[in-house]
Order: sequence, then C-alpha cells, then structure tokens
Amino acid sequence: MQALPWLTVLMGCSTPPLVEGVWRPGPGASPDHIPGPLKNFGPYELAADALTAACPLILSKPNATVVHLQEAQPEVALRAATEYCAWLYVTPEGRYEMSMLSDSSRPGDGVRGMRSCALPAFVEDARYATGTLKQIFALHNHPFGTRLSARDLRFIEAMAGVHEWEVLTREGSIRLSIIAFFSRSRDASAPTCDGFYQYVPATREMMLWTRTGDLWKQESHGVVTWLDERTYRLDAR
Repeated sequence: MQALPWLTVLMGCSTPPLVEGVWRPGPGASPDHIPGPLKNFGPYELAADALTAACPLILSKPNATVVHLQEAQPEVALRAATEYCAWLYVTPEGRYEMSMLSDSSRPGDGVRGMRSCALPAFVEDARYATGTLKQIFALHNHPFGTRLSARDLRFIEAMAGVHEWEVLTREGSIRLSIIAFFSRSRDASAPTCDGFYQYVPATREMMLWTRTGDLWKQESHGVVTWLDERTYRLDAR
C-alpha cells in the first residue's frame, strides 16, 4: 500500500484547520516518507511506555473519537470522524520515538462512508542516516472504536515486505504490527484511552488490549484467515 496525495474530503473543498503535530505534505514532498520525530514526544526507553503515551495523544486530536455522536447524530459522526496515523520507530540508540501524524484520507472514503488514514511507508528523521531507523508499530485511531479492518491488515502485511518482521531491541525482539487505539468515553472534551487492537503479520494473530487504571489486559481475538481480498475470518488459536 503506497502513500497517497493529500485530499480534502472531510469538509468538501475547504482547507482543514491546522492541527498540532499533524503533517500535511506540500508540493514536492516525498509520498513515501513522513517526518520524525514528533515534537514533545519521548524519547522512551520502553516500547510499552511509548505506546501508553501515544494512545491519549492521538485520541486527543480533533474528532479522533466520535462515540459521543454515534447514537444521537450518526450522520454528523460519520462526517466528522478523522483518523490520524503515525509510525512508532526505534532509533540507532535503541530509544522509541514517533513520527509526526498524518490525517490524509484515501480517495473515496467519504463516498463509501469510510474513514482511513494514508501512512507513508518510511520515517525520515534528519538526525539519522537513511536505513538506520526501525519502524515497528503503525499507529492510528478508530473513531468508532471498531476492530481492525481488512484494509488495516493488508497495509501492515504490505509493510512487512519492506520492513523487518521482527526487530531486536534492548528489550528483546519486537514484531512489526498495526495498532488501532479507541476510546469509549462520551465526553468529547476528555477522551480516555480505553484500549487498542493489534495485528501481527508474523503470526497473523489479532489481539485486544484493554485498560483499567494503570493495568493492561491482553485478549486474543484469534488468527486471521483471508476469505478473499477484502474479507477475513478470525479462527481460534
């Protein structure tokens, strides 16, 4: 899956407002690289700490969660919902950082009643030589709190063709995966990080992580079996 050019689909042809930390490529920008690092994020020594910090940060962006609108104003929720995506990557020093966020939509999302985020394949961090960064987690939010889509899975499977399936870090081996954060809060002004879905191409396993206070609980949703190009089934391990 390749990065796609910026399209303004959320509000017709109007220019979307600037959002802190969000990168929108201008003319001449590489469609395959997103800048890093994200300002005021990390670096972190542990992957778990980086994920814990990334979740509320992404969910705090405008319309990153619309569960408060789903029942009363479903059409407004659909129009407003916005996905933000970024790479969590490992630097040569072994620390975890995050790229800037993208909120670029794919063509046709508005027409089909879908929302998605186009994430370039590579992070470009001017502090480091090309090829020295290790992309490990493709992060994004799901505004409606749904599980990972077939498009999400196909994307990270495609990324497994250009990135290492498993990266050796100071903590041990970390497998390439895609993560979708969600919030169940109905308070739009203070969305909570309630969990995330994770899919690992190396094992084809999908997992659900939920949070209660400072504790995280992992639940296996099964192993992915593809029925066709756009449909998958979850089988018990």
